[in-house]
Amino acid sequence: MLNIAKKEADLVSVATAILQQAKDKKVLAFYGEMGAGKTTFISYLCRAMGVEDEVSSPTYGYVNEYYSPFYGKIYHFDLYRIDSEMDAYDIGIEEYLYGDDWVLIEWPEKIANLLPQNTVKINITVENENRVIQIIDSND
Repeated sequence: MLNIAKKEADLVSVATAILQQAKDKKVLAFYGEMGAGKTTFISYLCRAMGVEDEVSSPTYGYVNEYYSPFYGKIYHFDLYRIDSEMDAYDIGIEEYLYGDDWVLIEWPEKIANLLPQNTVKINITVENENRVIQIIDSND
């Protein structure tokens, strides 16, 4: 399904739609160029999940943890600075990926071979000043 956000306020409804499409799959991988709006969209997704904390990029710590009263723990990874899958193993990523909590990943291409089979892959692009947010693979 293709979701288009023409303005920032549209991101709330798009985030809700993505959650409905993801169903019970808890690992969401966000693909997109630098500046496409991955972190911004993840902040709206977390808001739709009931997170009240400020959501920001975990670039320097690799992971931020949030809590939703409806979804439980949510881990937000930014893997931009990861150089190899071995680096991801060093931060214990497999425990998150194969655990019971929600995991939202920016730059998942850095750990492509480590992603669970049921990962929901979401592509974010900017076209004519609109954000196009699309599930490209949900392994149904």
